[in-house]
Amino acid sequence: MAAARSAATSGVVATVDAPSSPNQRAWRRFKRSRLGVWSLWVFLALLALSAFAEVLSNDKPLVARYDGELYFPLFNNPPEVQFGGDFRTPTDWSDPFITAQFKKPGNWVLRPPNRHSATSIEYFAKPPNPAPPNADNWLGTDELGRDMIARLLYGFRVSILFALALTAIGVAIGLAAGAVQGYFAGRIDLTLQRLIEIWTSIPELYLLIIFASIFKPSVLLLLILLSLFGWVGLSDYTRAEFLRNRSLEFVKAARALGLSNWQIIWRHVLPNSLTPAITFLPFRMSAAVLSLVALDFLGLGVPPDVPSLGDLVRQGKANLDAWWIIFPTFAVLVLTMLLLTFIGDALRDAFDTRKS
Repeated sequence: MAAARSAATSGVVATVDAPSSPNQRAWRRFKRSRLGVWSLWVFLALLALSAFAEVLSNDKPLVARYDGELYFPLFNNPPEVQFGGDFRTPTDWSDPFITAQFKKPGNWVLRPPNRHSATSIEYFAKPPNPAPPNADNWLGTDELGRDMIARLLYGFRVSILFALALTAIGVAIGLAAGAVQGYFAGRIDLTLQRLIEIWTSIPELYLLIIFASIFKPSVLLLLILLSLFGWVGLSDYTRAEFLRNRSLEFVKAARALGLSNWQIIWRHVLPNSLTPAITFLPFRMSAAVLSLVALDFLGLGVPPDVPSLGDLVRQGKANLDAWWIIFPTFAVLVLTMLLLTFIGDALRDAFDTRKS
């Protein structure tokens, strides 16, 4: 009583922290990892830059003014006859004649910071390909004369979007398969486990080689083939979480209240079994990026007209004297892997309930 009175008279007010949700506590633990937070921001910044690759690096102007009229070639490239040329084909903005037309009084063009796209070839370049860095190509060109900055920017976007799609499909299938196995257990679990073992015994690389020889290579075909096997690892972790959670008290209480099995899975068991899926997301993305790079290096990946980091690695191996090909490509790959790894480590610590 005396202590309470003295505390009140001295003006000390006791405060009690409001209860927070598990997601809020996980977010606070994630923010404690400065390396993970900075990696997340840098990765999002790189992803945003690659999303606007056409605005940052393109061989078409953003805006062009000719004879008092405005054109937007980035979205609708007019024919050459529109600017005094002889052909009705889309305008080649690297043509010296077109360049001279827009140097006349009253005509002008607003170009992107890098005046090359991922597929444009500089036919009027003087040095042979692959050309070293110069005023027109800041990081040089590859063996076909395509700008390295554009190939890296567009190739990074293709790799990340492919990894995101492959990860999303793998997580969806892995969660569904692991949930059914872990929750129902018994004969369903044993049967599905044997089927998964048979399925994983199929050699994935041989299957890719066979389909690559039958069908025309495409990003969609590659995504489907890799998705057939990319869910197995996550299903094992999800199965273990469901086997553990299905016997807890809140699940028994939900059954006693008359909820169906799918309601219990969706409302109660699944939210408490998402920790492995969330913590493994960056690592699965890293594996997807490396898989695409390896397949492109072997010639089993995306079509040749699609910019790819794996194709740049292959060109770097074939042109060892062209350091401007392999070094920037290696730097982009290492930076991407490091960022995803740091984000994954921070997520793993954030969802570790043993860390207060």
